[in-house]
Amino acid sequence: MEPPLKEHRTKIGIIFLIVFIDLVGFGIVIPILPLYGERFGPSGLTLGLLMASYSAMQFLFAPILGRISDRVGRRPVLLVSLVGSVIGYLLFGFAGSMAVLFASRIIDGISGGNIATAQAVIADITGPEDRAKGMGIIGAAFGLGFIVGPAVAALLVDIQPWLPGVAAAATSTVAFLLVFFKLPETLPAEARTASRQHPLSPASLRQTIGLHPLLVLCFATVLLVIFAFSNFETTFAQFAKAEHGLGMSRIGWLFVYAGVLGAVVQGGMVGRLVKVFGEQKVLVTGLVFAAMSVAVLPYPTTIGGLLAVLGVYALGQGLVSPTLSSLTTKLVQPDEVGGVMGIYQAFSSLARIGGPIWAEIAFHQGSAWPFRSAAVAYLLALGVAFVVVGRLTRTPESAS
Repeated sequence: MEPPLKEHRTKIGIIFLIVFIDLVGFGIVIPILPLYGERFGPSGLTLGLLMASYSAMQFLFAPILGRISDRVGRRPVLLVSLVGSVIGYLLFGFAGSMAVLFASRIIDGISGGNIATAQAVIADITGPEDRAKGMGIIGAAFGLGFIVGPAVAALLVDIQPWLPGVAAAATSTVAFLLVFFKLPETLPAEARTASRQHPLSPASLRQTIGLHPLLVLCFATVLLVIFAFSNFETTFAQFAKAEHGLGMSRIGWLFVYAGVLGAVVQGGMVGRLVKVFGEQKVLVTGLVFAAMSVAVLPYPTTIGGLLAVLGVYALGQGLVSPTLSSLTTKLVQPDEVGGVMGIYQAFSSLARIGGPIWAEIAFHQGSAWPFRSAAVAYLLALGVAFVVVGRLTRTPESAS
């Protein structure tokens, strides 16, 4: 039986810092990437492909990196992925052509196993009763990184255009040093040995999924949830400008407001709620809140009303993300967690490719349609979650 979460407080804190620091770097790049691309006069399709290239590479390579981490350990994969991020960010900062910009995002996407491997670390060092709390801490670090990163980019980009890329590379360098000097290996040697007995191939991943059929439903749920969130994330700024007349500064503060609330929910509330009500009820409740709030988001006519709806939405999404990832890790053996979380991350990346494309198409049919699309996706995810909950209720030992 795994030790309680408090016995791993130092490791949890290091993982929080690693994810936060690295996501600051990611958050620095994302808001200004389209502007950097526009310098080279690309077509709309080329710019869209640039934006999707990171997620496309992550979709292909995250399962492979996750499975490798099951065989050689979490620490080597984290170190290699962070080196890839440093290289990618430096190329971004000093890119003199569209080809170099593509190379920067492709390299970072291929090596971008940070989050899935960090989730695997949490699964290694937490027991079932603390798993959701641990995943919530990662979610909080993720959200805070996305708040700080864009602010840093806004401060640096007007000083020198290469500074944001260098700053992003510096954040990943700090994360690399934290892993190298402070994070011990968390996957036991016997689990690594057991994993090496399975071939490193797509067939072995399919076999793992075949042994745990509920995984397919968890992957479908994360696909729908991230698709829904991408609809909101992609078009909210356009909606707020078109329907409420807000400028970029006020829109930015709305994102900060939602991000801080989400971080508080994931970092402080999820663990307590799961211990009282259980992961399955928290997951379902979060999906209900997310679906209801995003469906009514287009209709408030005042900023106060918009803030209230955004608050409920941040609560719902904040409950869903850590409980779903925690539930997924509990369905498999320790030597399979890395590969499974890699597939989980791949489905998330797939949603981040298709979600923004659909959101922009929907937005041009009417500013409310991306949020209606998101509500439908959340309701579909809720339906899948009910199936998962029903099966786990009949066979509760499968989630232990």
